Amino acid sequence: MLSSLIKHPVDTQERGHLNVSRHAPLVRGQRYRRVNILTGGFLLGTLLVATGIARAQNATAPAVPAIPADDSLTWHGITLYGIVDVGVQNQTHGAPISDYFVGGSAEVVQKDSNHSVTGVTPSNMSNSRVGLQGNEPIIGDWSGVFKLETFFNPQSGQISDALKSLAQNNGRSLATQTTNVDSSASGQTFIQSFAGFSSKTLGTISFGRQNTVLADGVAKYDPNYASQAFSLIGISGTTAGGGDTQNRRLDSSVKYVGSFGGVAHLEAQYKFNQANGSANSAYEVSFGGEYAGLSADAFYAKIKDAVAVAALSAAQVTDLSTLCPNPLPTGGSCIAASPSNALAATVSDNTSYAFMGLYNMGFLKFFGGYEHIQYADPDTPLSAGFNVAAYTIAYVNVQSGPKSTYVNDKTLQVFWGGVRYTVIPELDLVGAYYGYKQNAYGTGANAGCSTNKSGTCSGTEDVISFDADYRFTKRFDGFFGVMYSGVKDGLAAGFNFNTTDITTTLGVRFKF
Repeated sequence: MLSSLIKHPVDTQERGHLNVSRHAPLVRGQRYRRVNILTGGFLLGTLLVATGIARAQNATAPAVPAIPADDSLTWHGITLYGIVDVGVQNQTHGAPISDYFVGGSAEVVQKDSNHSVTGVTPSNMSNSRVGLQGNEPIIGDWSGVFKLETFFNPQSGQISDALKSLAQNNGRSLATQTTNVDSSASGQTFIQSFAGFSSKTLGTISFGRQNTVLADGVAKYDPNYASQAFSLIGISGTTAGGGDTQNRRLDSSVKYVGSFGGVAHLEAQYKFNQANGSANSAYEVSFGGEYAGLSADAFYAKIKDAVAVAALSAAQVTDLSTLCPNPLPTGGSCIAASPSNALAATVSDNTSYAFMGLYNMGFLKFFGGYEHIQYADPDTPLSAGFNVAAYTIAYVNVQSGPKSTYVNDKTLQVFWGGVRYTVIPELDLVGAYYGYKQNAYGTGANAGCSTNKSGTCSGTEDVISFDADYRFTKRFDGFFGVMYSGVKDGLAAGFNFNTTDITTTLGVRFKF
């Protein structure tokens, strides 16, 4: 029921559709191959030891005492909760790990993926967070509810701020960039902040900044539950954001979530047009049901003036001073921005529909989903000078006319499938596949192209992952896994260093 949505927050991840940076020349040689082999052997050995311990405990250990019914940190209806997720990761082709980007590393291959990177990464299986949520009975089965939630990066101690990771790379060449990726986790004090009313029979209605209907679906129907280290639709917010990651969460929105008889479920959300920014206005809806282990939902979303944010090029950094001349002409206006807080944006009207489902057999769970996203020139173009979080958008794309970005609509198809196998109650093994397929939407010499000469050519991205999650206790687990990513044709445009990456991650997670 819906009150459970408030008690146990949906674990949605956050990473943008990655279009990151680059690094030092690619390192090759026998010595580095030996290091990678030794690293892989160590990680695999750790997993085998954990699995052996689990089997031994399962075979010989006495029955585990029953867990208390409620050991949450609750006082007068207000609960303190959180997750700390941290691990060690190796990317065969990556960029230096960011202190601010919500995932630390890009996880999948990017334009700046130019050498092997090993380091400590945050939020691999779940976003590290701390929050407060409340439930106060009012009358009958109605309660007042609220949630305040903050994302942070445990490896650096910083509040997650993906847009700062972009601004730090303004003007840098791909070879010298650190990881920088767009995300709706953009330095806000609270990544979610809402309040409302909840009824066990009629549902929950809430107001504020909150996860979208699509984000709820991805968290439920992804075999990796939107893990950032092992899922394309977890590391990238494109799917959950209906085309752009900034819309994975919506400001100034009203949202309804209802479940009826344990069979049907309905969600709807609307963003009011109070200001320009991550979306001018938006609405999303889903409807589905559950029966005999099968759960499925259909989704529809329409987002006006969706915004995808990127770092500035070297030429744009040089031109920043010309955007606000000194002295300013009488009666004139300008865009006051500096390289430390200015970014570029692509604006579009996005329409998406999706179908997602799972079948639960107990020890086996099968997952699958499909989303179709259409990008079009906006009905109401946005001019440069607006803000996204604390950052100024100094440059925007051409949004109308024969030279606009989407003279021809762009379509992106997203599809995935996977299985989660519970070997023993403490151990899950997961295998999953994720894919992107983009149409050719260019004009002139790029019309109908299917090569990597332009980002408007048709192209694909393929991601395969295998991972294991072992629960030592109710609140503490360890995980290990590998994810392969590769891009081709239009989705590989500008990837001058590498078009594939293998990411290996070993880590732990504590939940309270």
